[in-house]
Amino acid sequence: ARAARQGLAAAVRVARWADTTLSPGNGNGKGHGTGARDGQGTLSDATAHRAAADLDLSVGQVRADWDTARLAGLVEVHGDIARPGWRLRVWDRDDTAVLRGWVALFDAWSLVHPAPESLEPAAVAEVVEAVPQLLSFCQLMAGPVPAAQLLDLLDQRVAELRAEHCEIPYGPQPEPVPPQDTPLLPLLDWALAGLAAVGALTYADEHATLTPLGSWAVWVKLEQICVAAQSPAGNIEVAAEDMLRGCARLRPNAARAEYRAWLAARDVGNAVTELLDAARGEDALLRGLAFEALRVVGAPAEPEVRRAAGDPHLRAYALLWLAEYEGADPEDVHTVLTREEATWLWVDTAAAVADHGEAPLLVRHLESAVQPTVPALIEEVRAVGHPRTVQVLVALAAAHPDPALAKAVRRAAFQVHTGGA
Repeated sequence: ARAARQGLAAAVRVARWADTTLSPGNGNGKGHGTGARDGQGTLSDATAHRAAADLDLSVGQVRADWDTARLAGLVEVHGDIARPGWRLRVWDRDDTAVLRGWVALFDAWSLVHPAPESLEPAAVAEVVEAVPQLLSFCQLMAGPVPAAQLLDLLDQRVAELRAEHCEIPYGPQPEPVPPQDTPLLPLLDWALAGLAAVGALTYADEHATLTPLGSWAVWVKLEQICVAAQSPAGNIEVAAEDMLRGCARLRPNAARAEYRAWLAARDVGNAVTELLDAARGEDALLRGLAFEALRVVGAPAEPEVRRAAGDPHLRAYALLWLAEYEGADPEDVHTVLTREEATWLWVDTAAAVADHGEAPLLVRHLESAVQPTVPALIEEVRAVGHPRTVQVLVALAAAHPDPALAKAVRRAAFQVHTGGA
């Protein structure tokens, strides 16, 4: 993390300048000519020159550092507006956020160091696809690797990729002409220079050597592949909702392993969106499981979970997640909920038990209510207006062994159903 902070220090400086100088409410005139309206968060000429003057940099360096900040997630682009990302907010205290930011830049090395126009686009794409194998080889060698050796490996990998992508057309067609005559050495030089530009390796004297940060990143990528390959329940390829259903009967440790495998096979932003979409469905069990999976995601999920706290159906789950993320004691975490929110969560959890559990489990669920008596619980349950209130009360009445209490609960269910007081 220290190395990543050093490598991204210039990008952080520009991002913080923008946050301090251009943010709303600071009296510095945010929103007037600060961005080029291209939907990509590019700095306008006026803003770039202003930053260069304030930071004592060239305009070209400001733009390069700003681009790096965008790629590393220090700045998030929303339409024509760029705003500080969550990584910038936690940069000084969260090593995981720093490392994820650097990995995002590492993954975008070909954007940081674009290929010259003289190189054939199809060949460039093949080299980008072949780079992970070159990096794995460099890590295996654990030292300087001659460029000639990497060139041989690149030649083999490109040949394999062309064989894999070769399709036999139906009917008489002219023979496809693969870009076999494209020299690979300029492509290798470009790739190694791009990886050096993001700090993944050093390239000098015709030898490439992984930096400690680059070696760590390669190891993380390999570990993700291994985790994904060892999915205990085989749910890697399915959508979030189906994956969560597949985890419903697993023990907690096995479920967490399945979440990790599923997440390792996806972009983290898309995975968080899928999980929250599943949580917004009608199945309360999936709601709880989705937030368990989001606990495995950790810090990258924080902005979306914070936004989800504005959704009445997700609010209680999101507040508990945020409290745990911010370091609250697990035994006291429920104190962040209001009485109404805790009651809503009790009903939602009871709905999950009623749909997927057994009757004795629903009866035991009564013990987790914040209300001291069943009549008090019924009164507050009716007040929160959960859409599953009637079904929960009916199921509880059917499951409870005390006839008098069951009758009272059944009467309450009827009154809620008919809109009675």
